[in-house]
Amino acid sequence: MGGLVRRVRTASGATAVQIAESVGGRRRIVRHVGSARDEAELGLLMDQAQRLLVDDAQGVLDLGITPAVRKTVMVPPPAAPALFRGSADGPVSRPVVPAARVLKTSSGLLYEALAGVYASLGLDRVGDDVFRDLVIARIAEPTSLLDVDRVLAELGRVSVSLSTRKRTLRRAHTGAYRDQVAAACYAHACASGDVSLCLYDVTTLYFEAKKEDDLRKVGFSKERRVDPQIVVGLLVDRQGFPLEIGCFEGNKAETHTLIPIITAFQARHGIADLVIVADAGMLSAANLKALDEAQLRFVVGSRVTRAPIDLESHFHWHGDAFTNGQIIDTITPKTGRSKGGKVGENDTARRAEPVWDPAEHTGSWRAVWAYSATRAARDRKTLAAQEARAREVVDGERAARAPRFVKTSNGARSLDEAALARAQRLVGLKGYVTNIPASLMPAAEVIGSYHDLWQVEQSFRMSKTDLAARPLFARTRDAIEAHLTIVFAALAVSRTVQNRTGLSLRRVLRALKPLRSATVQINGVTSTFPAALTPEAQEILNALNQRDARH
Repeated sequence: MGGLVRRVRTASGATAVQIAESVGGRRRIVRHVGSARDEAELGLLMDQAQRLLVDDAQGVLDLGITPAVRKTVMVPPPAAPALFRGSADGPVSRPVVPAARVLKTSSGLLYEALAGVYASLGLDRVGDDVFRDLVIARIAEPTSLLDVDRVLAELGRVSVSLSTRKRTLRRAHTGAYRDQVAAACYAHACASGDVSLCLYDVTTLYFEAKKEDDLRKVGFSKERRVDPQIVVGLLVDRQGFPLEIGCFEGNKAETHTLIPIITAFQARHGIADLVIVADAGMLSAANLKALDEAQLRFVVGSRVTRAPIDLESHFHWHGDAFTNGQIIDTITPKTGRSKGGKVGENDTARRAEPVWDPAEHTGSWRAVWAYSATRAARDRKTLAAQEARAREVVDGERAARAPRFVKTSNGARSLDEAALARAQRLVGLKGYVTNIPASLMPAAEVIGSYHDLWQVEQSFRMSKTDLAARPLFARTRDAIEAHLTIVFAALAVSRTVQNRTGLSLRRVLRALKPLRSATVQINGVTSTFPAALTPEAQEILNALNQRDARH
C-alpha cells in the first residue's frame, strides 16, 4: 500500500503516528496507527506503520482491537546427532522464533468507565453509539470534530468517518436528542434527590468568526471581548446537576433568558411547583412579575444599592451599626420608590420591620438582608483600592475612563465624596428578594438557598475548562445546538463522576488515562493484556460502579 508515515504532536503531549497519502495534491489521513508517550513506544509504532506500508498483500487495514490468532504449527524435535557427521550434512537448521511485538496500546479502561456512567444515567436511551462516543471524547480530551478519531483511537475505539460524525450532529438536532438527554437527566435528579429548587445562571460562548449573523452577535462580555457570541442559560439542581440548557442571541439581555428556559423546563416535565434561585443579574421587575404570575417561587440576589430603601427603617432607628451574622427580614418595593420619594408600605414611624404578606403588601416583595464582618472587611479593602484609584485619576496621576467615585463637572474631575460615603455605609451587607413568606421559608434558609448558586457557577466552569465548550467553530444554528447537546450530556456525566468519586474530573482523568491495555504478538499469537490497576484507580472504579448517593 503506497503512502507515507507522519508524526503529529497532539494536545495532550503525545506523538500520534499516522499513515497518509497524497490525493490530488492534498494529504489525506488513511489510518491513525496510535499515540506514543515515550521514545520506546514511538519506535514500536513507527515500525508497525512501516510494516503496514510495505505489506503489499494487505488490501484492508486491520482496525480490530484483537487481530485474528494465527494457527500454531508444531515443530518436530531435531534428530539425534550422529556420532560422526560428514561435511555433506551441512549446518543444523533450527526454528527461528520472531521477537515479541506490541501492536497497539489504548486507554480502554477510561472509556469503559465513562461509558458505564453514561449508561447508568439513562443517556443510552438516545440509541446512538456515535453520539455516545462524541460525548465521551469531549470528556476525555475536548477537541475539534476533525480530531475526534485520534481521541477515540487513544481510548481503544474505532471512529466512524468525518462525514458520519457530521451526520450525527445533524441527527442530534433533528432527532430531538436534547429532549431525550433532558428527560434522562430529570429522571436521574428526581431519583437521587429532588428538583423542587433549581439554580439558574447564564454565560457567553464566543466564536472565532469575523462577521455576525442572526444568532452569533457581539454583545455584553465580562471579558470585554468583541467577538461574536451567544448567550447560554443553564438550569441545574441544588447539587449542580444539569437539567436544562438553551442558547440565545449574543446581544440578548441576561434578564430576558430566564423566563424562556424556565417555561421550557416546566412544559417538558409538567412541573407547576418550583423554586428558582438566580443572582442579581436576573433581578428585573418584569422577571419577578412573570415568575410570580406563573405561580413559581423565587430567590434572587438584590443589588446593594437597594439597601438604603429596604433598610430605611433600620437606619432611622439604629443607624448604620450591624452585628456579625445579623439578619433583617423586611420588604422591598417592586418598582422602586413611589411618588414623592417615599416607600408606601414601609413605614419608618414603626420601629419593627414589616412582615411581608402577599395580600397586604401588594406593591412589595419580601427582602432579606444579612451582615457579615468577613464580607465587610473584604468590601472595605475593595473600596479603599477604588478610592485610591479615583484620587489618582482626579490628581492626574492615572488615565482612566469613568472610574468609580469620580464625578465630572464642567470638564473638571473631583472625588464623589457622597457616593463614597454611601458605599462605606453599606459594606458587609448582602440582600435577597423572594416571594416566599417567612412561614414557608425562614430567612436563614433563603440565604442558604442562594448560596447554593456556586454549584451552577462550578458547572459553567467545568463546561468552559474541562469540556472546552468554547470557543466554538460551528457556523450554523443547528450545529451550535448539536454542540450544546453534546456539552449538556458530557456535563451530566462529568458531574456524576465528581459526585460519586468526590474527586475533580481532571484528577479522575489523570488517574485512569495512563492505565493502558496492550495488544501484543508473541510467536505469531496475538493477545490483549489489560492494564494493571493502581489502588487509586481501583477505588475510583468502585465508586463509579456504585449508585449515586449525593443526598
